[in-house]
Amino acid sequence: MGLESFGLEGKLALVTGGGTGIGLGIARAFISAGASVIITGRTEDTLSKACKELGTECSYRVQDISRRNQIPAFVKILESSIGPLDILVNNAGIHHKAWAQDTSDEDFDRILQTNLSSVFTLTRECAHYMLQRRRGSILMISSMTGLFGVDRVVAYGTSKTALTGLINGLVTEYSKHNVRVNAIAPGWIESDMFLKAITNDQARKKQIEDRIAMDHFGQTEDTGNAAVFLSSDAAKYITGVVLPVDGGAAVNF
Repeated sequence: MGLESFGLEGKLALVTGGGTGIGLGIARAFISAGASVIITGRTEDTLSKACKELGTECSYRVQDISRRNQIPAFVKILESSIGPLDILVNNAGIHHKAWAQDTSDEDFDRILQTNLSSVFTLTRECAHYMLQRRRGSILMISSMTGLFGVDRVVAYGTSKTALTGLINGLVTEYSKHNVRVNAIAPGWIESDMFLKAITNDQARKKQIEDRIAMDHFGQTEDTGNAAVFLSSDAAKYITGVVLPVDGGAAVNF
């Protein structure tokens, strides 16, 4: 098996939240590796703009993954109208910054609904077809908050930590059918949202910079390249891993 095993030629990928940030970076990397990509999100203008940038191998569908009752029909339509999905990237998620004592039950449930429960539903529905074909790669997008404690993100951190448990359970059931389940845990990756957030909180910015072992923030292409590898045949015997793409933040002191 040569370098071609690192490519995604002829593969079809679904990337949720693929119109911006990390999701867009993954979609761009997939297309560069030879895949066709469907991106989803809640805002059509954002998706349309991203598709124009990504070119003819990209299409989009407006879909709010928190509407779990719509997911089975949504996946069925994709399978019948576009083609069999080879790769699923569960990237879409929402954030809530607040101290634990200021986090309401409604806030906590809202984060888990999108970042965990909807991820399970979409994964189950895509896996329904992948298991029948005996092939597929499912990627979760975790976080540094899934690897260690971070203050003021208790709901978000819980949702990302829980993804590891979800992966472990799915690996025990899906692997025998050649459907692999892995995760990427991005560190602090430059995006408009991230840069705006840390500009408004210089103490947090300093804390993050001190945590990263390398001397700079990550780029969306860094997560994109990792996603290509984990989705490719080069990783055909890799399942059940959570791969930090973090400049050493998970181990640095």
